[in-house]
Amino acid sequence: MKARVARSHRFKAFLQLSLIAVDIAMLVLAFGMGYSARNNLPLPSLPVSDPPPFERYFPILMIHTVTIMTFFYFTRMYHMKRAISRIDVGYTIAQNVSIGTFLAIAVETLALKNSGLDLDYPRGVLVYAWLFSIVTVITGRELHRQVVVRLRKVGIGRDRVLVVGVNQIAQSIIGQIQRSPQFGFEVVGAVDRSLAELDEEKLSGLHIPLLGEVNELPNLIDTFQIDEVIIALPDATRHELMEIISLSQRGTVDIKIFPDNFSFITSGLTVDDLGGMPLLGVRDIALRGWKLSLKRVVDIVGAFLGLVFLSPLFLITAVLIYLSDRGPVFFTQERVGLDGRPFQMIKFRTMRIDAEKYGQWTTKDDPRKTRIGSFMRKTNWDEMPNLINVIYGQMSLVGPRPEQLQFVQEFRHTIPRYMERHREKAGMTGWAQVNGLRGDTSIEERLKYDLYYVENWSIWFDIKIILRTAAQTVLFRNRNAY
Repeated sequence: MKARVARSHRFKAFLQLSLIAVDIAMLVLAFGMGYSARNNLPLPSLPVSDPPPFERYFPILMIHTVTIMTFFYFTRMYHMKRAISRIDVGYTIAQNVSIGTFLAIAVETLALKNSGLDLDYPRGVLVYAWLFSIVTVITGRELHRQVVVRLRKVGIGRDRVLVVGVNQIAQSIIGQIQRSPQFGFEVVGAVDRSLAELDEEKLSGLHIPLLGEVNELPNLIDTFQIDEVIIALPDATRHELMEIISLSQRGTVDIKIFPDNFSFITSGLTVDDLGGMPLLGVRDIALRGWKLSLKRVVDIVGAFLGLVFLSPLFLITAVLIYLSDRGPVFFTQERVGLDGRPFQMIKFRTMRIDAEKYGQWTTKDDPRKTRIGSFMRKTNWDEMPNLINVIYGQMSLVGPRPEQLQFVQEFRHTIPRYMERHREKAGMTGWAQVNGLRGDTSIEERLKYDLYYVENWSIWFDIKIILRTAAQTVLFRNRNAY
């Protein structure tokens, strides 16, 4: 085991060092590109006359690179999450390169002003270097990521995972890991409180070895060379959790806990003060006041531009739908939106005219779909007329997807906190949808993602969801879209 742990540590150290090397190379490349661009494409406000040779800029290049790399280090750019999206990576890089560049300019001014290395301050070079650095660092990190992903997919550098629990949540975690080899995890097996209490129903969806009971964790961690333990027992008491954590603390094993319902409620936890007495705020909704106005402005502008630029495609779609069976182009259905109020949602019709007589819930390979309707559902194109609902204020570009009235009336009585998703407007796309929770998938899992969005809204969160929706649509990667 010690040999494997040592190899794992060496591999992780190599990945970090190689990422540092890539960032340095990309920053140097960007500075060189900035020098070239300044000479060949001078900015109107920064004309160039007799620029010095590139070698004269070496001191500035050194300070520029070291300052940005130091800032990267202190902002934990080399301790980023495995499952972080490309959009978040790009945003973080753009933010940190920008701040790092301003710090570098300050350091360069202090270090070189009135020194023997003093130059005509290369503002044009630095402006171009800043812009190019964002592009080159993003590109370099994506290339590095692709290499790491390919290594993990063939089994190199994977962390061995042991899951505590065999319930539905544990099975969801295991399934997510098995569907995502790029994250670099390998599920070795699972343990539970007591094997005597398990039945066939609980074990039917496990699909991994059941290695033993919780009290055997220390021996199992050593025997199977476990790197990470995931505790998927949201109903466990505090005493149980502390005991499991104590049993899992072996060497450098990482321990992660799936949160209970209170943790979901407090995802946006705030601390208030009442005359010196601390109170935890668990309903500090993120979307209110000026943020609500900002979101509405973004909705109106986005929906208006979408309707204008997509109108030719709307016309073509309408003709194709009509020619398919001479039926109506649009389909309207009562859905539930903000504060549980119903409204008529507009979509392109994707099913035969009498579809609702044969069922309400759409399933995979639904025989009621028309030929063009099947394509529109896979690409989410049938939902584009929702832009009209956005203009009228019945929906937003981003938010929990609206459900049919009869389903809402059923779920509100059977699923805790279900109606809390209606604290915000329904959306054309949402956090649950970009994570594959649509169609005939778990309502409970979908609700968790919807509540996370409601309680953690930001304008960047909306932009991220829109970009992921667009990318999944263009690349035909919409999971469970049917």
